[in-house]
Amino acid sequence: MLVETAIIILGFIGLIWGADKFVLGASGLARNLGVSELMIGLTIVSFGTSAPEIFSSAFSAWEGKPELAIGNALGSNLFNIGVALGVAALVRPLKPAESLIHKEIPALLLVTLATGAILSDLYVGVFDAIALTLITAYLGYGLYQNRMSRRDDATPKAGDLLGWQAMAYLIFGLALLILSAEALVQAAASIAAHLEVSTAIIGLTVIALGTSLPELAASVTSGLKGHHDLAIGNIVGSNILNLLVVLPFPGLLSSGSIEKELFYRDFLSVLILTLLLAYFCYRCVKNNQLISRLSGAMFLLIYCGWFTVMVLQVQRNVGI
Repeated sequence: MLVETAIIILGFIGLIWGADKFVLGASGLARNLGVSELMIGLTIVSFGTSAPEIFSSAFSAWEGKPELAIGNALGSNLFNIGVALGVAALVRPLKPAESLIHKEIPALLLVTLATGAILSDLYVGVFDAIALTLITAYLGYGLYQNRMSRRDDATPKAGDLLGWQAMAYLIFGLALLILSAEALVQAAASIAAHLEVSTAIIGLTVIALGTSLPELAASVTSGLKGHHDLAIGNIVGSNILNLLVVLPFPGLLSSGSIEKELFYRDFLSVLILTLLLAYFCYRCVKNNQLISRLSGAMFLLIYCGWFTVMVLQVQRNVGI
C-alpha cells in the first residue's frame, strides 16, 4: 500500500502542477486572441481549477467506478465552500459582487437542485447525463450572450506569453492532468479495495481533497490580495462545473445504482452549504456587508460536521 500512497501523492502534485500550467497556457492564449481579463477570470480560471476533478472523474467513470466520480464531485463542492471559502473568509472577510446574486448564484442553485433531482432515485444513467448536458448548453449560451453584449477589448501586454508558448503550456498541462488523473484513480481504487472501504468514500475524501487544492490556493490567495470577486467567483464557477461537467461521465460511461449515502448524506450537505452561501451573498450585497470570519467559521463547522458523520458511518460499516 506504500506504493499506492506514493502514487497518490505524486498524482496530487501532477494534478495541481498540470492545472497551473493549463491555466497559464489557456489565459495566455486567450489574451493573445484578444479576450478580456473578465472573461478569463470567469471561465478559464474556474475551469482550470476544476480540471483535476473533471479529468480524475472522467477516468473513474471510464474504469467502471461511477461512485468514485460522483463522490469526487460532491466532495469537491463540499470542500470548496466548507473549507476553501471558509478559510478564505477567516483569513480576510470577502465582499461578494452584486452581479453574483443575479447571475452566478441563481445558476449554482439551479444546477444543485437539478443534481438533487437526478440523484434522488439513486441511479445515474444516460438520460441524466443528457439532462445535465442540456443544462450546460443552456447556461453556456446564456453566458456567451451576456458577455458578447458587453464585450471588452484586450490586447497582449509586455511579459505575456507568446502564442506558441501559451499553446505549449496548454498542451503540457492537459497531458499532465490526464496522466496524473489515471494514476490517481488506479491507486485510490487499490487502497479502497485493500481497506475494504467503498470507492465513494475515497472519492469524497482523498480524491476530493487533492483535486480541490487548486480552489483552496486560488481563493485564499485572491482574498489576501483583495480580489474578492475572483475568490468567490472561482468557488461558484468551480462548483457549477463540478456538477455539470463531472456528473455526466458516470451516466454516459458506467450507468448504474449509487450508494444511498451519496444522496441522503453527501448531496444534502452540499445543498445546505450552497443555500447558506447564497443567503450570505444575498444578505451582504443588500446590506453592503462582507462575508465575515464568523460566516467562514460556520462553513468550516458544517464541513467538519459532515466529515465526522461520514467517518462514524464508515467505522460502523466496516466494524471498526
